[in-house]
Amino acid sequence: MKSVITTTISAADAAGRYPSTSDLQSVQGNIQRAAARLEAAEKLGGNHEAVVKEAGDACFAKYGYLKNAGEAGDSQEKINKCYRDIDHYMRLINYTLVVGGTGPLDEWGIAGAREVYRSLNLPSAAYIASFTFTRDRLCSPRDMSAQAGVEFSSALDYLINSLS
Repeated sequence: MKSVITTTISAADAAGRYPSTSDLQSVQGNIQRAAARLEAAEKLGGNHEAVVKEAGDACFAKYGYLKNAGEAGDSQEKINKCYRDIDHYMRLINYTLVVGGTGPLDEWGIAGAREVYRSLNLPSAAYIASFTFTRDRLCSPRDMSAQAGVEFSSALDYLINSLS
């Protein structure tokens, strides 16, 4: 799984060298942000049901037409699948926060996502709206510390940009 540490080591090994000073500074910065990332992961894990529900509700409020016949949310089963997908992505964001790199999102959530959504006639914009709502709703210190919020928002931004 890709993280700052594994990426740094892999790059140095591929070049047959020791990690450079800038490589080590990158790893050090990642380690220094670990407490904030773990706080964000803990808060997300502890409140994931509410986060997922609010994100999904925001999506369907913005794109009400999705519940029309023939659309992605035209039955309760399909609506439940949308919430399930949002929960899946939130879990991957949680893993990304724990790992300190984008590996979980890249490997299990982003690779091929646009193609899958296109083939199933699922609008990726609806998912993007869910994650954007979650990012914009975040409030420090209500939800988590400011630095943890930065880490969580960064992970959401990465996902949003990847699905765009």
